[in-house]
Formats: sequence, structure tokens, C-alpha cells
Amino acid sequence: MNKVKKKVKIKDVIKYLLMLALAVVLLYFAFRDISWNDFMEGLRSCNYWWILLSMVISWLVVILRGWRWRLMMRPLSKEITRLEAYDAYNICYLANLVLPRSGEVVRCGLIANSGKASFEGVLGTVVLERIWDLICVVLVTLPLFFFGTFKDFLIEKMWNPMVESLPFKTVWLVIGIILFIVAIVLIFRIYRKKIAATRFGAKVIKVWKGLVEGVKAGFRMEHKWAFFSYTALIWIGYWAMSLFTLYAFPAAAGLNLWDALFLMVVGSLGWIVPVQGGFGAYHFIVAMTLVPVYGFTQSDGLIFATISHESQVVQMLIVGAISLITYAIYSKKYKKSVQLSENDNSI
Repeated sequence: MNKVKKKVKIKDVIKYLLMLALAVVLLYFAFRDISWNDFMEGLRSCNYWWILLSMVISWLVVILRGWRWRLMMRPLSKEITRLEAYDAYNICYLANLVLPRSGEVVRCGLIANSGKASFEGVLGTVVLERIWDLICVVLVTLPLFFFGTFKDFLIEKMWNPMVESLPFKTVWLVIGIILFIVAIVLIFRIYRKKIAATRFGAKVIKVWKGLVEGVKAGFRMEHKWAFFSYTALIWIGYWAMSLFTLYAFPAAAGLNLWDALFLMVVGSLGWIVPVQGGFGAYHFIVAMTLVPVYGFTQSDGLIFATISHESQVVQMLIVGAISLITYAIYSKKYKKSVQLSENDNSI
């Protein structure tokens, strides 16, 4: 048993170090030709009141995300509070700064730890939430394909290289994925009893049922209009954060709302790359975009990426630390109240 635990820990450490190494490599390539005097002078020239406003908007977006997530979880349990969902989200972002993609598991575990909903059910709502986020990314990106500068960059620098890098044509790849999913579903339906008889199979079925229940719970929301309102406000908030960061940066004077939307979409790609907190990936991708599209110098591109990224990281650290404290306080109180009620019922 101890050997298994050691292997798991070593595997996790190796995974963490590889991701950290990737972040360092990306940071190196982003900053290798930088004039540090120009870089520091550029940082000093920024208007940090706009950055502070961007951080406040970022905090409000997390609040809205927590409230929206709670709406999706309400069919699973009406006891889950807004504060719980909000704190779980903040702690999720803290976890992602340490280990990429671990935050989603962490926030599901925090809600499940209260006993108000199952881990699998909560995970199902997260899956549905991410599907909605993907739809929103597509919707906010589509308008950019109809504007000259953005259209050329998105198609020539992002879409075409992605399609050309695929080993098969996109259509055949999509067909292959669909056929694979259908085959898996058929196998489970035909051999369901035999699979359920094994320990691993029973666990897989349990997780699958929980996921399905969580997704169904999302569709059974009582306040769908509130959900869509929160979603719209969340993405308007992201847009505003990008715009205020432009206002803070003198070299970006003259850029408008569409430019802010474009940079918001490009910046989101930097957070997707599996490195701790987007470090390196965000700086590399954003700077690589600003130079050819707007004619920024490499130094100016990295200044913009740095103030945009680090301001968000600082905000995550501050509110995340507060949420860790508040979560510890009320979760302890809740468990005590549950124990007292159980003792009263036993008497």
C-alpha cells in the first residue's frame, strides 16, 4: 500500500515539475530579447488605477460565477449557499495556481465535503458549466472573423495552423470521435451487468450516473433567466477587464472595444495551456499576438501581458486566501450543527 502511495506521489511531483518547466521555457522565450530598462520604464508609465478597477471587476466576475454555479447545483441540494459556491470558486483558482486543472476537482470536493451533494453530482454541474463557457467563447469569437485585421490573424495564425497540424481532416476526426463515443455507449449498454459486477466497472458506472445527474440538474434550474443574466454579465465583465487594462497602458492608446474583445479571446488561450496559473503561456501568446497585429514592440507586448496577468493572479491570491479562512470557519460550524442534530435525533 505504501509503495502505491509513493508511486502516486512521485508521479504527481514529476507532472508538477514538467508543467513548471514548460512555464519557465515559455517565460524564457517570451522575455529573452527584452530590454529590461524599457520594460521597467513601461511598467512605471502605466496607470494602475485602471488596473485596480480591472481587479475589482475580476472579483465581481468570480462572485457571479459562484452564484451561477449555485443555481446549477440547487436541484441537487437547496442547502448550498452562495457563500459556499463563491468560496469554492476562489479556492479553485488558488489550486490552479499550484497544479493546473486541479481546481475543478478541489471545488467539487469542497461542496461534497459538506455532505449537501455528492461529488459526482457536483462534477456533473461543472461539466455542464464548462460546456456553456465553451459556447460563450465561440459566440464572442465569431464576430471577430468578420473584421479585417482580426479575421486575417485568427484564420492565418490560429485556425489554419491548428487544422494543418491534425493528422486527419477535421471532418474525419469529428466522425471518428462520434463513432468512438457511440461504440463506448453501446458496449456499456450491452455488457452493463458484467461491467457492474467488477469493482472498477461499478465505480465507473457510479461516476457516470453522478455526472449525468449533475448535468440533468443543470437543465432543471428553477431560475434560468437568472442563469443567462449572470452568464451575460460574466462575459461583459471579462470584456471590461480587457478594456480597462488597455486604458492603463499608454502604448495602447487609440485601441477600442473591439480590440479589447480580441485581446480577451486571445488571452483566454493563455489560461487554457496546462501550466501553473497560465504563467509563461499567457505572456507568450499575448505578446506574440500584439506584435504582428498592432505593431507593438516585444517589450510593450510583454508589459501589457504582465500587468494583465499578474493583476489577476494578485486578485486570486487575495480573495482566495480570504475564502480559505471563511470556508474553514463556516464548514466547522456546519459540521458541529449536523452532529448536534444527529445527537438530538438519537436521543
